[in-house]
Amino acid sequence: MSLDKDQVQHIAMLARLKLADDEFAETVQKLSRIVAFVDQLSQASTDGVTPMAHPLNAIQRLRADVITEADDRDHLQQNAGAVQDGLYLVPKVIE
Repeated sequence: MSLDKDQVQHIAMLARLKLADDEFAETVQKLSRIVAFVDQLSQASTDGVTPMAHPLNAIQRLRADVITEADDRDHLQQNAGAVQDGLYLVPKVIE
């Protein structure tokens, strides 16, 4: 399928591109080659091809679910104005 100048003007308008008159011939040719290539790809047989999310048969490596930091809550809450049962106490803001 080849494109004509009107189709390229419409595509340029949708893409908000400003093409000079001397650029249309080259743009028509380039876009026509792209469309022809996509047509060629769509003719390839994909029967028996399993859809996949990644080309490699790889499993995502996750880090081990282990505690890496010490519990410093008591030490950190020493600077707090008011603490009760390990929670910070703040003034009531809603009546």
